[in-house]
Amino acid sequence: MSNRYWPLILFLGAVWGASYLFIKVGVDGGFSPGAFMFLRTLIAGVVLLGYLVASTGARAAMTSLREDWRPAVVLGLLNAALPFWLIAWGEKYIDSGTAGIAQATVPIFSLLIGLRFLPHERIGTARVLGVCLGLVGVAFVAGGTPEGGKLAVLGTLAVVLASVFYASAGIYSQLRIKGRSGPVLATGCMLAGSVFLLPLAAANPPDEAPSAWAIVSLLLLALLGTALAQLLLFRVVRLFGARRLSLVTYLLPGFALAYGAVLLDERVGEAALAGLALILAGVALGSGTLRLRQRQAATVPTRAR
Repeated sequence: MSNRYWPLILFLGAVWGASYLFIKVGVDGGFSPGAFMFLRTLIAGVVLLGYLVASTGARAAMTSLREDWRPAVVLGLLNAALPFWLIAWGEKYIDSGTAGIAQATVPIFSLLIGLRFLPHERIGTARVLGVCLGLVGVAFVAGGTPEGGKLAVLGTLAVVLASVFYASAGIYSQLRIKGRSGPVLATGCMLAGSVFLLPLAAANPPDEAPSAWAIVSLLLLALLGTALAQLLLFRVVRLFGARRLSLVTYLLPGFALAYGAVLLDERVGEAALAGLALILAGVALGSGTLRLRQRQAATVPTRAR
C-alpha cells in the first residue's frame, strides 16, 4: 500500500501546487477571474461526466447525479465556485507562490469551524496554539508584499477566505456525504460550480483575446488540476483515508513557490517564508501531527529494550 501512497500523494501535491501557476498565467493573460474559473469548472465537469458515463453507463450516471444533486450543489458552491473565483481574483494582485502559502491555512479553519459543527472532537492546548500560529502566519504573508499596497493585502485575504470555504466544504462532506460515490460528487460539483460562475463570467468577459499560454494554462488546470485531481483525490481517500491525504497540505506551498520562482521569476521574500513556517507549524500542531511524532519518538527506546 505504501508503495502506491507516495506516488499518488506527490503527484497530487505537484498538480495542485501547479494550479496557482496556471491561474496566475490565465488571469494575467487576458481572462477575467469569472470567465477563467467558469471555463475551468465547465471543462472539468464535462470531462468527469464523460468518465462517469463510460464507467457506469449513461442511465446509471444520470440516475446517480439526480440522487446526489443536493450535496453536489452545496459542494459546487463551497468547494468550487466561491473559492475558485476568490483565488483567481486574488492572484491578479499577488504572486502564485503567495497564494499557495495562503491556501495552506485550510486545516486551520477546519479546526475553527469544527468547534461549532463537530463538538465531539477534542480541542486541546496544542490545537489552540496551532490556530494562533497559523493566523499569525497569515498576517506575515498578507503584510509581506508592501510593493503591492492594499490590493496585495486584499488579494492575499481573498485566498485566505477561499480557504474558509474549502474548510466548510470539508466539514460538510464529513457530516453529509458519507458513502456517496466520489466520481458522482466530483462531476456534480464541477457542473454545479459552472452554473454558479456563469453570471460572473457573463458580467465580466475578457477585454481582449486571451494569450496562447493563458489558453494552455486553462486546459492544463481543467484537465490535470481539476478533473484528474478530483478522481485521484477520492482514490487516495478510499485507499488510505482522509487523514493521510492531509499530508498534501504540507506539499502544496513548496510546489507553488518552486513553480512561481522558476517559471514566473517570482521573488520569495523573507516575510512569505516566515509566514509559511508559522502556518505549517500551526497545521502540524492543530492536526496533531507534531504531537503524534513526539509520542512515537518517546516510545522507540522502550520498544528497543
